[in-house]
Amino acid sequence: MVILTHQTPTDAQLAVITEQLGRPPRGLEAVAATDSTGRPLVLRMAPIVDDAPFPTLYWLSCERLKVVLSRLEAAGVIKELEASLQRDPEWLASYHASHEDYVRQRWEFMTDAQRDEIEQRGFGELMRRRGVGGITNWDQVRCLHTQYAHHLCGDNAIGRWLDAQHDVADSIP
Repeated sequence: MVILTHQTPTDAQLAVITEQLGRPPRGLEAVAATDSTGRPLVLRMAPIVDDAPFPTLYWLSCERLKVVLSRLEAAGVIKELEASLQRDPEWLASYHASHEDYVRQRWEFMTDAQRDEIEQRGFGELMRRRGVGGITNWDQVRCLHTQYAHHLCGDNAIGRWLDAQHDVADSIP
């Protein structure tokens, strides 16, 4: 069961996140989603980290999901997805809508100060063009981890497909 939280992490969650990542998190703004026990699944990241645009809004932190998705990537699922998207214009349009949802969410979660900084530093256009995981070519699939993180927090065609074809959601406690 996935619970959307978008809340500041507790000290206990920060300890778990540090364990999940193997280091303290940088640029963490909120725990976007947890499992039924409160263990972080997805982190919401700041738009600028270390003076540079951060490539992703959502960061998948759950170890189980990372393993499942890494195995699917290693099995060639990304190439399969890209070929399928090119054969099905309706699904490709749905995938493009996923990127649009991602960009919209990213801007909505920014504070006014963050939006101002993005524009002043000349990153506005970049933040409007880069979709899920920072990808610029919305016909390609870069990373199943970022796609699935967005799926757990938004509208993502690839995440829906991963659940339907590979039962990825069954890996969530």
